[in-house]
Amino acid sequence: MTDVARAAGVSVMTVSYAYSRPARVSAATAAKVRAAAAELGYPGPHPGARSLRRGRAGSVGVVLGETLTYAFEDPQAVRFLAGIAAVCVGDGVGITLVPITGEAADVERVADAVVDGFVVWTTDDEDPVLDAVLATGLPAVVHGGPRRGELPVVTIDNRTAARAIGREVFAGARRPAVLSFPLDRRRRSGVLIAPDPAAATFPVTRERLQGYLEATSEPVRVAVCSRNSASQGAALAAELLAAGDPPDAIAAMSDELALGVLRTAPGMRVTGWDDSEAAAPAGLTTVWQSLHDQGAACARIALGGDPPGEPPAWRVVRRTSHRGPTRDAE
Repeated sequence: MTDVARAAGVSVMTVSYAYSRPARVSAATAAKVRAAAAELGYPGPHPGARSLRRGRAGSVGVVLGETLTYAFEDPQAVRFLAGIAAVCVGDGVGITLVPITGEAADVERVADAVVDGFVVWTTDDEDPVLDAVLATGLPAVVHGGPRRGELPVVTIDNRTAARAIGREVFAGARRPAVLSFPLDRRRRSGVLIAPDPAAATFPVTRERLQGYLEATSEPVRVAVCSRNSASQGAALAAELLAAGDPPDAIAAMSDELALGVLRTAPGMRVTGWDDSEAAAPAGLTTVWQSLHDQGAACARIALGGDPPGEPPAWRVVRRTSHRGPTRDAE
């Protein structure tokens, strides 16, 4: 800036104002400063230096335990990130996505993130990034869990919600089944018979499995999906239905998985989760929750706000899919 000031014939402070507080210099002076800067190849003050001076990075870090494309492809993640974005727009800050790969470099990636606070997308019990986030000393929150130290968690009561919707779809069923999220970070798919929910290291998966199992006295087959997509739901539903004793009711941990079931077996008794835009046209009974509002709550905490006093709301939305083709619609 000293060189630019000399070339433009102004003070260093005027150069600084031309970039940081342009309203404090005349248009002619600002133009002279920028012309001198262009001549000298000076791009302007470094954003990192401005952050140090202001004591604020101007960004919320979102730690994703998924591939980066997941943030744009998964409907749940999109709604959650939209809630974060709504708060960030109002606060004049941006969003920094911090994808986690499961490698040792994850901890360093979190430590190096230039952000004002962190939102951690649901992860597993032993994820070291949770300790890395705590170590930064910045405001932080975990969505969905797990709980670690003093980090607040924003999540609905997944166990109670799963028990409630499980009672709807499993009523009278003799061969109930569940389409599940991954049990752990290995994300292996396959069909299990009455697995122990405690073996799941993802809290959301564990709590929903507990609720579903409490909703019926029958043994439950659990088809574990490696990713949340209708195509995966369709594939595993086909595998279940090809068995000698196919299920007569399926509870899916997302609307996407449930819609995959209906693609493979129209009329199957099935329920979803999240009440996505596609749920109502499909007549899908599901658990409503506002991931947008939960994202907004997480963003406010990451920016230094207080955690909400009550857990997020949820409710069962009854349509027709939990009744199957042989029962009258409401």
